[in-house]
Amino acid sequence: RRRRSRSAGRRFYFFFVEIWPQEVYYFTGLLILAALLLFLATALFGRVWCGYACPQTVWTDLFIFVERMVEGDRGARIRLDNAPMSVSKLAKRTLKHVIWIVIAMATGGAWVFYFADAPTLTGQLLRFDAPLPAYVFIAMLTAFTYLLGGFAREQVCTYMCPWPRIQAALIDEETFTVAYRPDRGEPRGRYRRDESWEGRGDCIDCNQCVAACPMGIDIRDGLQLECTSCALCIDACNEVMDRVGRPRWLIAYDNDQNMARRASGEPERRRLVRPRTVIYAALMVLVGLVMLAALATRGMLEVNVLHDRNPLYVLLKDGSIRNGYTVKIINKLHAAQSFEIAVDGIPQANVAVLGADAGGARVEVGADRVGSFRLFVGLPRELATSGHQDIVVSVTNVDSGERVNEETRFHAPG
Repeated sequence: RRRRSRSAGRRFYFFFVEIWPQEVYYFTGLLILAALLLFLATALFGRVWCGYACPQTVWTDLFIFVERMVEGDRGARIRLDNAPMSVSKLAKRTLKHVIWIVIAMATGGAWVFYFADAPTLTGQLLRFDAPLPAYVFIAMLTAFTYLLGGFAREQVCTYMCPWPRIQAALIDEETFTVAYRPDRGEPRGRYRRDESWEGRGDCIDCNQCVAACPMGIDIRDGLQLECTSCALCIDACNEVMDRVGRPRWLIAYDNDQNMARRASGEPERRRLVRPRTVIYAALMVLVGLVMLAALATRGMLEVNVLHDRNPLYVLLKDGSIRNGYTVKIINKLHAAQSFEIAVDGIPQANVAVLGADAGGARVEVGADRVGSFRLFVGLPRELATSGHQDIVVSVTNVDSGERVNEETRFHAPG
């Protein structure tokens, strides 16, 4: 059971797909697809990933929600920070951090289940007999999630994440981003009830958009590095516009081209289909089709044949020559399988497999396991070719008929 757990930990699990180390190209393909999807989303709508789907954003919002539920709103939390230590304060702080740690373990620590069979590892963790690396990585991932989501928060987006620097190369003048509309808001100024709106813009300079921004920026200064497109400034501004009786969407998802069109009296347009978005979408389709084709033709059997390095051959007492090989059979099926090992390309060879069934070359490999077997190929001296000759080691699944051939060499004295 312990050896099986270590073997399972060397694989990557993605829903029904189990990726073995030698199939790392599938994992690479998934990363390429994710990157292209991120490029496409950014080209269309700016940093929507950062504002709505990034794990750091989700964890930060969740941790702040817990903080608000336990300690109260911002004013209540400030008063709690300034209050002397008491039983009530200690209880609230302890409860908040306990909930944070539970969330960090259930979400951040759970990443280890991508690298092990989830039901099996869950049972081992509950029985406290899981492999030590599982506990180590769960502890590390939990600690990082707790620190980044509970304390670093938005500073991760500004100082640690490279995406704000990269996005500038992916957006253009047609990209929709969270933007202040100066053609409608300027000139801004304080507003008094029943005051005329003639000769002024809709922005009343209340700074609610700045107060609502978790990054502390002023969206009225234009698109900035720190903006994560969370759209909280849009919600705050809409509430203010409702109170003063002005139309909503003074701050909205907009682009530079539409601002220029409105300024010149032209109608707005939404150009989602552009050269860069077409290229990103086409690359996604191409990579997706390649991966689907690879999965559809994926074999459940892989074979590696390694010739002994030292010595290359052995002279037996009867004068015959024997070569030794290590045959590794990878059974990707979730059931034990029987395999036949055969050697082609060398007539009258004597083939023996250690661990095979009596009288043959049939071996069994457990479910989701790698079987390693010693193969010996012997040949009379007079039939051996000087130097070396090419041979083929074939492994056939007895039940399914799937067969894999591996080329190698038979060495003899020169």
